[in-house]
Amino acid sequence: MSDYRISHIALDEDTILWRNADVEQERRVAIFDLIDENTFKPLRAVSAGHGGPYRLQLAVRDGRLSLEIRDEAGLELETLILGLARFRRPIRDYFAICDSYYQAIRKATAAEIETIDMARRGIHNNAAEMLLERLEGKVETDFATARRLFTLICVLHIKG
Repeated sequence: MSDYRISHIALDEDTILWRNADVEQERRVAIFDLIDENTFKPLRAVSAGHGGPYRLQLAVRDGRLSLEIRDEAGLELETLILGLARFRRPIRDYFAICDSYYQAIRKATAAEIETIDMARRGIHNNAAEMLLERLEGKVETDFATARRLFTLICVLHIKG
């Protein structure tokens, strides 16, 4: 029986240099939502007979995203390495709009918050589409999973 999903996800704590309460909340929500509902089918692992569920560790090493995929017993199945150059601008834009959003929810009107949130969702959606493109031929996943993974990729890029 195949179960093409992520059952556990971890971020390389050595990669994360700093995070505030807002970022920590985003991380917790993204992980909770991701584990609760996701689609994740690593094609090489599946073709080798590993049907999941999968344990995933994300890290940034040498400017590249590392997705270490393991089975439920912890056996490493494969590690995908994705270049992050195309994600630099979306990550930077996402951080900027999130900062604006966090400031707005403390003192702006509902209309101003909604406008900023729409822009934030737009950047997030575009980055998720880009991640889906980068995973094509490597991992079959859905849009919601890609959005949550992008949130976690952003957490890995916080420098303080």
